[in-house]
Amino acid sequence: MINKKFIKKLKKEYDKKESERSWIINLSGVASRNSKRIIFSLHRGDVKEAKKKLAETEKILQKLEKKFGHKRISEEGSYRAGAEEYVEAKMLYLIVTGKKIDKINKIDLDPVIYLGGICDLTGELVRKAVNEAASGNLGEVEKIKKTINAIMSELTEFDMIGYLRTKYDQAKHNLRKIEQINYEIKIRD
Repeated sequence: MINKKFIKKLKKEYDKKESERSWIINLSGVASRNSKRIIFSLHRGDVKEAKKKLAETEKILQKLEKKFGHKRISEEGSYRAGAEEYVEAKMLYLIVTGKKIDKINKIDLDPVIYLGGICDLTGELVRKAVNEAASGNLGEVEKIKKTINAIMSELTEFDMIGYLRTKYDQAKHNLRKIEQINYEIKIRD
């Protein structure tokens, strides 16, 4: 009635996949938490700590890719979420250190992860602008507004749907926030 060898093989494959999944979820969670710490470090102005955590996070993501392969890890939502958080942190780091938003060479990431992270980056930039305004660095607010404008200008080239459309709409909302902040600064001067 039932081919027991087939069922035994199926069980072995299933158990292997579940074991992999557990590893991926665990390490992806560490990558996600580290990425949040990177962002908080950058908001506090601690670029040295952010750089250290970026290196740790990159090693984690590279380890996952090496152990399971890009295709396998990309199947897991936890990995995708952690990688997207990492992209957001890395891009914020690049901006804070005066570099351009660019491809990350150390890790193989798909376009959806990049786009999600870049959309989320706009929220962190608004937060940075608020902190800069509160510290009296009004010129920085203008620079951040220009950066968000440039990001949004590029994002309009994509026809985002589903999950990414929500991220894009949040990024548009962040653009409106920074424009409002900038407007309020201008009328107070």
